[in-house]
Amino acid sequence: MATEDLSFRQDELPEDRSLVIVDDDRAFLQRLVRAMETRGFEVRFGHSVAEGIDLIRDKPPAFAVVDMRLEDGTGLDVIAELARVRPDSRAIVLTGYGNIATAVSAVKLGAVDYLAKPADADDVTDALLAPSDSKAPPPDNPMSADRVRWEHIQRVYELCNRNVSETARRLNMHRRTLQRILAKRAPK
Repeated sequence: MATEDLSFRQDELPEDRSLVIVDDDRAFLQRLVRAMETRGFEVRFGHSVAEGIDLIRDKPPAFAVVDMRLEDGTGLDVIAELARVRPDSRAIVLTGYGNIATAVSAVKLGAVDYLAKPADADDVTDALLAPSDSKAPPPDNPMSADRVRWEHIQRVYELCNRNVSETARRLNMHRRTLQRILAKRAPK
């Protein structure tokens, strides 16, 4: 992103730039926190539902980015608490496990958008700042379908503690097919 573009975006930010990010993937969280700070947000973060709710109750933010699945529960609890204490806030849900039912639940509880992980910081910013009556514009350089598939497989593999047999069972895939996919480099 060009420097001129970044300064233009910061001019678009509202006065209250407070943002809470809740995600249990520490590496992803660290990258997203840094990226959102460079975009002018005042970021606080947590790794669990309990930490997210505490951050929101302590000082309700104008914006929130919450992972759907957290170690101690669902990010929907964080979204619901934010909607209760600050109804004018804008929250988005990130997930590696997108499905229609959870997307509908997230929106009913107050989320303004639902993005697949790994989400780009530009996509997150666009979703947070999009006018209430419109959707964020489509990404300029979206991930390929092969890359999205590969990312999903990698996430399930990590969640299964790198157990190939369990991952293959959960993905309804033959174990040898999964092994071949895991041995390859990430597609572009």
